[in-house]
Amino acid sequence: MPESPVKLIVGLGNPGEKYMGTRHNAGFNWLDGLAEKLRVTFRFEHKFHGLCAHFQNEGMNCWLLKPQTYMNASGISVATICHYYAISPEQMLVVHDELDLLPGSIKLKWGGGAGGHNGLKNILAHLDNQPFWRLRIGIGHPGNRQAVVNYVLHIPGKEESVLIDHAIEQSMRVWPQIIGGRLSEAMLLLHTKK
Repeated sequence: MPESPVKLIVGLGNPGEKYMGTRHNAGFNWLDGLAEKLRVTFRFEHKFHGLCAHFQNEGMNCWLLKPQTYMNASGISVATICHYYAISPEQMLVVHDELDLLPGSIKLKWGGGAGGHNGLKNILAHLDNQPFWRLRIGIGHPGNRQAVVNYVLHIPGKEESVLIDHAIEQSMRVWPQIIGGRLSEAMLLLHTKK
């Protein structure tokens, strides 16, 4: 498990008003919260096919990225910015919705497969399956595989929304560890029940 400083934080979702607030856009929502905390503004960067924001951490350039390619082609945006700024996958954190975790759960993970998540699958394909950090935001599972597409593209109910928002808020407390490259410590803090 590498402990490199994080230079790129990617939030996954789908662009456009139609998808705002949907379960699949949990990564976008997390990144919006972080941008607010850092007081940075996203702007569209054509060459990266996404909305980007920039900040400095201890003299090091760091980027926030919301791919605007739609979920299934997220890897195009991610690979382009990684190549342009010479960011290695181990210096990247991808924030995404996770069907295998209940709403209110949020977990940090190093590496692994796509687990059926098309955004992760596309990123892995564009990065030659090199591992990277993931922050998995629980959205729950509809219970039927055939219902997944419809489920992720809809807005969660009020109770679920409150749980998801609370998990996002709680995860912000480990931001200093994440940006400092102390991800094992962040993982321990995040996964320890209070």
